[in-house]
Amino acid sequence: MDAELVDWELAVTTAKKLVRPGPQRSRAEADEIVSELRRLAVIAEGHVQDYTQLVPAGPPTPIAVVDRPEWVRSNVAGLRVATTPLIEKLSDQSRGRLAAAVGRRVTGVQVGSALAYLAGKVLGQFEVFLPPEEYEAGGAASAPSLAKPGAPTPVGRLSLVAPNIAHAEETLRVVPRDFRLWVCLHEQTHRSQFTAVPWLREHLESEIAAFIGATDLDPEVLADRLRSAVTALRSAVRDHGPDTPSVVEALQTPAQRAVLDRLQALMTLLEGHADQVMDAVGPQVVPTVADIRGKFDNRRSGGSPIDRFLRRLLGLDLKMQQYRQGGAFVRAVVAEVGVEGFNHVWQSPRTLPTRPELTDPGAWMLRVLGTRPSMSA
Repeated sequence: MDAELVDWELAVTTAKKLVRPGPQRSRAEADEIVSELRRLAVIAEGHVQDYTQLVPAGPPTPIAVVDRPEWVRSNVAGLRVATTPLIEKLSDQSRGRLAAAVGRRVTGVQVGSALAYLAGKVLGQFEVFLPPEEYEAGGAASAPSLAKPGAPTPVGRLSLVAPNIAHAEETLRVVPRDFRLWVCLHEQTHRSQFTAVPWLREHLESEIAAFIGATDLDPEVLADRLRSAVTALRSAVRDHGPDTPSVVEALQTPAQRAVLDRLQALMTLLEGHADQVMDAVGPQVVPTVADIRGKFDNRRSGGSPIDRFLRRLLGLDLKMQQYRQGGAFVRAVVAEVGVEGFNHVWQSPRTLPTRPELTDPGAWMLRVLGTRPSMSA
């Protein structure tokens, strides 16, 4: 639409120009990797459902094995859907000033540059905001029911980025089949979360809407915050400071930070749950899981100074913290009350842990389950 303030096509073009090529493989080798990832994704789905006791409530969601350019394209499509309310608000209330201050083409280049970096890092994801017309793209293995006229729309698509998985297993020197299944366990857990908990996507959308409602529309204020945040980030990366916020956090108004706290608590739970499932299921089905976990954790914390700067700028350091903090919360609850007890977290938005509760699992168990855990007695 004319009011859009991001040149999405330019974002795709920019990202595709900047993204690095994946590891070189023959056509036969590439086809083998794709075929095995699809097969292992199905196997992982069964393991995840057996352990988590989360059964999909709606139509099956497709599985896609994609390359880096396709990951870029589908994520731009998802970003376009997720940010439409914000774009419309900015267009209605700050059309002239914001367009002049930023420019849709400049913003398109910025989005494309960020996605080009991420396209070489992401192993897989569950694409919650993918528009329906995208489900068949990227080699998605869609269920037959999706082709029926009037069939309900699935809530997302599981995507596995084949070149990144191949590059990671080569760099880490791990057993390829084991590593691929291990990654699939993580991504299938996210898929189960959104397909088995009917209210979860709607809740996430409502929180994003609340975040947008609290958005500061003054472009000069946003520009000042961005400059200050980037300056602080440079110092933090140079000095290895652990507590400096990412730009994602530093640009927020006080009202947005309240919503962001809830969003971060939710994402921390989702990431931590997926991490815990990997560790719970892995030893039974992935023979070399201990070797993979050790090497992968070192990979998460490593990187050059430029790499660390980009991770902090994009908020990826926050995601690493989410894996650790969320995983510790889920492990503590499951150790105390089992998977069935932990699954009370999915009853409603009110049973989700708060940010303070993520560091105090006993408080969550007391509030939601009404029991005082032995570990805090």
